[in-house]
Amino acid sequence: MAEQTTPSTEAPEAATAADTASRVAEAMIGKCGLSQLLGMKIVDSGPDFAVIGMMLEERHLNGFSIAHGGAIFALADTAFAHACNSENIVTVAQQCQINFLKPGKAGDSLIATARGRTRSGRTGLYDVTITTEDGLVIAEFRGMSRTLSDPVIPPPA
Repeated sequence: MAEQTTPSTEAPEAATAADTASRVAEAMIGKCGLSQLLGMKIVDSGPDFAVIGMMLEERHLNGFSIAHGGAIFALADTAFAHACNSENIVTVAQQCQINFLKPGKAGDSLIATARGRTRSGRTGLYDVTITTEDGLVIAEFRGMSRTLSDPVIPPPA
């Protein structure tokens, strides 16, 4: 005879900050058509950080057969967005800057690693390093964020 279990009356444990960041990242990339179109994937995420990967293909190249700056910027911006929204409060870009250091080429697996640097009120500062799989830095991005008030993932009704 199978053992009977009694349903638990205890409240479920509160989600950890890492769980929240992961759920937010999955929700965001699932709704972002550009990230999907460009082939971006979540590598890792957590409180105030995110790692996003993208394989450079022909569609990502410019007329000189190197990575289009817009593709690299989009990768960095996506990692930035995931890092600054990790607490499940809608946060948007207020200003961004990118420095291209080396060209990317078809076949390169790019990794964008975003980390929160500091916050003051509703403003945050984030740095994103874009590297090849071998660790060669091809670009550095800095983003300033502005936190709004709505949740990224609304609470259950």
